[in-house]
Amino acid sequence: MNHGQQSGEAKHEDDAALTEFLASLMDYTPTIPDDLVEHYLAKSGFQCPDVRLIRLVAVATQKFVADVASDALQHCKARPAPVVKDKKQHKDKRLILTMEDLSKALREYGVNVKHPEYFADSPSTGMDPATRDE
Repeated sequence: MNHGQQSGEAKHEDDAALTEFLASLMDYTPTIPDDLVEHYLAKSGFQCPDVRLIRLVAVATQKFVADVASDALQHCKARPAPVVKDKKQHKDKRLILTMEDLSKALREYGVNVKHPEYFADSPSTGMDPATRDE
């Protein structure tokens, strides 16, 4: 067998695997709903009537979010633990995801997040009650 025949067979196998994968997307319900994916694709100027492609984008998005969350967890675990004076608090080993952990994880994927130094529920939060306009 020559090299041309081998690459032709490999291409045929790749095409068959791709066709099978795309067919499997018809039966798969991704975590991210089709309508949500269609909405954001439409906002970016992309229209596609093929549900398989929309679900492929949903699966890729789901994988991206899972990878970012996993990396953020690793950053959270690598962060030095705060000094605990109370023994009761010492038993509670819950991890807290911070914006800093998430920003570091996203930076690895080329997404730079800038957030304000102060977050508030409303513009009047922290103001003197006499000066609030409600």
